[in-house]
Amino acid sequence: MNIPCILIPVLVGLICGILGYLLGKMNSKGGDDSLAVSLQSDLDACRANTKNLNTKIASLEADLAAKANISAAVAPQAFAKAAPVILFDGALAATVLGKKIKENDLKIVEGIGPKIETLFNDAGIKTWKELSETTTEKLQAILDAAGENYAIHNPSTWAKQASLAYQGKWQELKDWQQGLLGGKE
Repeated sequence: MNIPCILIPVLVGLICGILGYLLGKMNSKGGDDSLAVSLQSDLDACRANTKNLNTKIASLEADLAAKANISAAVAPQAFAKAAPVILFDGALAATVLGKKIKENDLKIVEGIGPKIETLFNDAGIKTWKELSETTTEKLQAILDAAGENYAIHNPSTWAKQASLAYQGKWQELKDWQQGLLGGKE
């Protein structure tokens, strides 16, 4: 066996490995600096964009507040003229739902029982219209304030159900409620 034939490839491999390691170390140090500079410039651009967006949001909110103040004076008269009066038809409701219904009985809403109806009445929600105009967050806050037994209820569909009842859309209400479980979709 010829020792130089084995030794030369081993030495060449060793030298190449050391050179590769050193070149990699040099490139990674330079790459980290350029990457950091690039990331810093991206961060600065994002901060400038955020500042511009916050300025735009503030401007839009001011415009909205100004328009709300103008329309607040005009809206009550316009709404009073345009709001249709919906008459309650108890006979139609009883025919469709198969039971006698009292006007503004919140218990017609799937998921609301006598105790929750009392909670809402105490909070000033006494009609289907008022319930339909109340946000889910406010309904949940009323339930949460009443304790754990009430906080577990999900009022996400209650406003829509109340709206259908207020509008006298009994068949649509009945069909939708058949797919609900305790007032939840």
